[in-house]
Amino acid sequence: MTVDLSHEHILSHALPAAGLAHPAHRASPVRIAENAVYRLPGTIVRIARPGQADAARREVAVARWLADHRVPAVRPLDIDQPVLVDDQAVTFWAELPEHTHGTVDDVAHLLRRLHALPAPDHLDLGRLDPFVRLHTRIADATGHLPDEDLRWLSAHTRHLHQQWEHLPPGQPQSVVHGDAWTGNVARCADGTAVLLDLERCSIGPVEWDLVSTAIKASTVPWLDQDDYARFVQAYGGYDVTAWPGFILMRDIRELRMTLYCAQHAGADPKMQAQARLRIDCLRGRRGGRPWHWAPAL
Repeated sequence: MTVDLSHEHILSHALPAAGLAHPAHRASPVRIAENAVYRLPGTIVRIARPGQADAARREVAVARWLADHRVPAVRPLDIDQPVLVDDQAVTFWAELPEHTHGTVDDVAHLLRRLHALPAPDHLDLGRLDPFVRLHTRIADATGHLPDEDLRWLSAHTRHLHQQWEHLPPGQPQSVVHGDAWTGNVARCADGTAVLLDLERCSIGPVEWDLVSTAIKASTVPWLDQDDYARFVQAYGGYDVTAWPGFILMRDIRELRMTLYCAQHAGADPKMQAQARLRIDCLRGRRGGRPWHWAPAL
């Protein structure tokens, strides 16, 4: 794959502004999703969605804070960043050595270290918002999914938001990753596991991070029970599925997984089919869990 022309324009301005001499057209795509990620020699470049400068600035600050606390995570280059080009924030990161996705054990160990940290007193992480951008994703699906389903999704989102205000107490709140799963952990060839994608770090219930793995052994059959038991043990023995708030968090996570596909339904027939399947499941049209959803990568 070659660099997208709109991204090449952004890179051609951002790279010299960051003091990097790499030619923009030599960038190779790593992943084009909510953020566009490109590779240049020794450097990973992330182009955020328009209007996300504050989130990008916070992500860089979080990564530097984690480095101060020796938590293995991606490291930003030691330059003044993000760089803004046409209202899109561009950030620059040290390239990791050869790696694969992490394991559930890696996720558990890294979350245990993250959740044990004291909240930073110099950095405003904000409060966890599990409903961020969900109404936008529903709007993006207009014309690509049945209107009646979209109205149901809007009502379901409002209902869950109301329930969130009465979330049962759980473990002490702390810094949370916000999107913790094996795809956001890199396992390097030397066995080191590293946290990726820090843009959702905030202060909130630690259970939010744990539910991401739990539903992969209950909502969908992506993780067997032995693997989930290892995850629980590696985290310290706390099984989030036994917590009274699990069902609510599970339902919110399922909604987010569904709306990710719905958002892209107009551009990708596979995403549209997956969104329709997931909506049918949430609405009780496909029987009970586990549901055979395909990972949306």
